[in-house]
Amino acid sequence: MKDYYYFLGVERDASSEDIKKAFRKLSLKYHPDKNENDDFFALRFREVKEAYEILGKEDSRTFYDANSSRSERSYRNNLPATIKNFTSNKVRAQMGEEIILKWNTTNADVVKVLPFGLEKPFGERAFKVTGFVDGKFQIILHAHNSLTGKTAVKALTISQIFPADKEEFRQEVEDLFQKTKPKKIQPKIHPTFWGLLIFLAFTLAIYLIFREK
Repeated sequence: MKDYYYFLGVERDASSEDIKKAFRKLSLKYHPDKNENDDFFALRFREVKEAYEILGKEDSRTFYDANSSRSERSYRNNLPATIKNFTSNKVRAQMGEEIILKWNTTNADVVKVLPFGLEKPFGERAFKVTGFVDGKFQIILHAHNSLTGKTAVKALTISQIFPADKEEFRQEVEDLFQKTKPKKIQPKIHPTFWGLLIFLAFTLAIYLIFREK
């Protein structure tokens, strides 16, 4: 039996108003008109709609609750959810700079990337950082298996940098390079060498003069 409470993201003791609010929020998020040609969102929309058709009516919800049990939902994977990888292409960024996230989970039927919301069990997402808190922007991946009740969590932190920081860093690198750049060593010539050279030139000139005579 399908877990309709899971489809709507509410607890089993949720009020009728909570169920209605969850349905409105999720149906807008996954509506095909907003997510064209995306099979994942189309499936989620159908699941949300089906769940509300059952839980949104008191008599059908009562019947569903009476006939649903943990054993009847055992078709779902009972292995613990795991996060195989969760990475970003940058760990330091300026305000408004684009970040690309990639993740891959296993045995998870509910995957959330906070602060963005529900996502596929694996995939990638590009976004622009619009706000840092104390110079940090944190992204948290939740991979949950609703049968086991276990959740795997992993976080990434993007540190804020400013244009001035980049220029300062570039200048520091250039200064360091200048300090470590090997200097050309000019050979030192002893004064005696110059004296000997002049003497030989003078001697050669005298020799040539007398030779011509």
